[in-house]
Amino acid sequence: MPRVSSDGVSISYERDRGDGPTVVLLGGLGLGRWMWRWQRDALAGYDVIAGYDVIVPDTRGTSRSDAGLPPVVPRLPRRLRSRLLRSRFRYDVEQLAADLEVVLDDAGVYNAHLVGANLGGMIALQYALEHRRASSLTLIGTSHGGVDAVGIDEDVPAQLLSTTGSPRASTRERLRPLFSDRFTNRNPHLLDRIIEWQLEYGAPDPALEAQLGALESFDVGDRLEEIRVPTLVIHGSDDRVIPVWNGRLLDIKLPASQYLEIEGGSHACGIEHAEQVTDRLLSFLRELEATPAST
Repeated sequence: MPRVSSDGVSISYERDRGDGPTVVLLGGLGLGRWMWRWQRDALAGYDVIAGYDVIVPDTRGTSRSDAGLPPVVPRLPRRLRSRLLRSRFRYDVEQLAADLEVVLDDAGVYNAHLVGANLGGMIALQYALEHRRASSLTLIGTSHGGVDAVGIDEDVPAQLLSTTGSPRASTRERLRPLFSDRFTNRNPHLLDRIIEWQLEYGAPDPALEAQLGALESFDVGDRLEEIRVPTLVIHGSDDRVIPVWNGRLLDIKLPASQYLEIEGGSHACGIEHAEQVTDRLLSFLRELEATPAST
């Protein structure tokens, strides 16, 4: 697995090399790269001869990427640590976008389609504003932040940071807001596998808290008109983490957007409605390939 230094912090990424355009999959809040397994398989093998060139970075603090946090902070009592990591010592989305720039430079990529979910979508938005390699954006369950955005429900952060019982029980509780009750009730074996993947590849608590601080402080609401690349916005109508009006606002404010609202879709619609999300993503990318201006 390649690794690259970003401001002294080691960032890891995986790559499925294909002869097609580069697609970068940017992970959600605290989630490991497992979350993209459905879209990743389709992108890497969408063509019998050559699939897309797929890059999946580990967000700072997740999986094999270093956290880059002050050494003393993770050792503080949990309540104090969480408060500090969601404020003074939080990650910054500009910083996370700079990590992506270093990854793309290391990979020798000069044009890439960026696909991001929640925090990953925010990184994609920030990257498009500050850097020059984005050919398109796909934003899944994402918000532009700021006063115009519809805020996260008050009880959600506590659930995302739950420490109920064993690590496995806590992980199950943390994943609960991402999925509909119908999905978790009908797919107990898949949910068990997801818990195992998250325990292995997800962000440890200090990094998760720092990522949550980045998500909560993000605000590019007054700069969206600067983003001119084609953008696909996907949002579940029943998203309990980032309410659906955030996706609708992105579609209204972005100059070159398309919008898909998944009726009954949860926050993790890329998993729960994987086929629908993947099909729309592939059709969007193929539309861009057929347009000379996108190359």
